Amino acid sequence: MNLNDIEHKIFDIQSDLEFENLALRIFEYQYQNCTIYNQYCNLLNIELNAINKIEKIPFLPIQFFKTQTVKSGNFKKEMVFSSSGTTGNNTSKHYIKDLTLYEKSFFTTFNYFYPNWRKNSIIGLLPSYLERDDSSLIYMVQNLIQRSENNDSKFQLNLTTEFIKYLECDPNPKIVFGVTFALLQMAEKNIKLRNSIVIETGGMKGRGKELTREDLHHVLKQTLQPKAIHSEYGMTELLSQAYYQKDVFKTPPWLKALVREPNDPLTSYKSGKGALNLIDLANLHSCSFVATDDLGTVTEKKGFTVSGRIDHAQIRGCNLLVL
Repeated sequence: MNLNDIEHKIFDIQSDLEFENLALRIFEYQYQNCTIYNQYCNLLNIELNAINKIEKIPFLPIQFFKTQTVKSGNFKKEMVFSSSGTTGNNTSKHYIKDLTLYEKSFFTTFNYFYPNWRKNSIIGLLPSYLERDDSSLIYMVQNLIQRSENNDSKFQLNLTTEFIKYLECDPNPKIVFGVTFALLQMAEKNIKLRNSIVIETGGMKGRGKELTREDLHHVLKQTLQPKAIHSEYGMTELLSQAYYQKDVFKTPPWLKALVREPNDPLTSYKSGKGALNLIDLANLHSCSFVATDDLGTVTEKKGFTVSGRIDHAQIRGCNLLVL
């Protein structure tokens, strides 16, 4: 199976067996073609022929995206996505060989979870991200805005009087992507979003007290009164997203969460509590096997929750996290 065949199969997975077989094939490719990942595997004395199931695959610590160039193969990058970071901290960098692969991932995922999204106004209430031209979140929402069939789709920097009036008076369905602090500002102004799906993307970034996801959703439901409130689990290091619906993050077929013991990075399980390992097959040209700093629970029904962070892990700007 060549690289083009692998890429085409990523978004055509129909079963767990197909996922596992393709994940093992991608592991073999990245073991041989991602220098940093290969060095990491060698330091762990991992032999290629010893990996025969996904629980045995070594997961690259997410911090490597901050300090190393994580690329599989020798290619000229089309784009580099960077994390938001904070002053004095290194930012993660994701080298993108082909933006069409990222676009196929987020469009297919959004179609998967929101099949009628094109009929909605897509609103990007992401002020802290609009200042950057290397945000994967901005790139995704911008493309969703462009593909929407509604001319009112747009980014909104501030909660202007005109914008508030539009939100409250326009009856058309909306999908509002919003950072946490901007959504809480809307709540303080008692703005109503009764015919909207709100997708919070996390992010207080020192702008106020952190809330648990459950408390945040409770506040937003009571004040904004939206049709539904969801969350997006995405990060610079991944080309795929999960969406929080009905108390659990759900993934597309090519993204899977596993769990590991926080103090034992070489042990993974398909369900249970611990630190989250993520397999993102769309990360074909970087590394598909990422050990995150998030703590949570992976359920047997192919979903996961996030409960907090490993001690001393840096807070990621695009993720809401508190115990």
